[in-house]
Amino acid sequence: MRMPTLSAAALAATILLAGCATTGAPVDLKDAEVAQRTLDNGDTYEEYRVGGQLRMVKISPARGPAYYLYDRDGDGALDRDDRDDLPQVYWKLFQW
Repeated sequence: MRMPTLSAAALAATILLAGCATTGAPVDLKDAEVAQRTLDNGDTYEEYRVGGQLRMVKISPARGPAYYLYDRDGDGALDRDDRDDLPQVYWKLFQW
């Protein structure tokens, strides 16, 4: 009977450690210029540009958690899902 409890504890520890590893932005934002505006619905939209090229967008809804769109490969276009051609959206799961 102890085995399921140990397995659950090991799984929980693995998930917590994985969350620690995903705390940074996957793009280099050193010396980024930030342009911020508030949309009509109350959402805050922030563009991060490095050398004039869009690298990241942070959207903070009036209600709910902020989410991020990235350009990981530096081609000037935000990353999209190949199957559905939808933007890849990221949320910050853990923050200390």
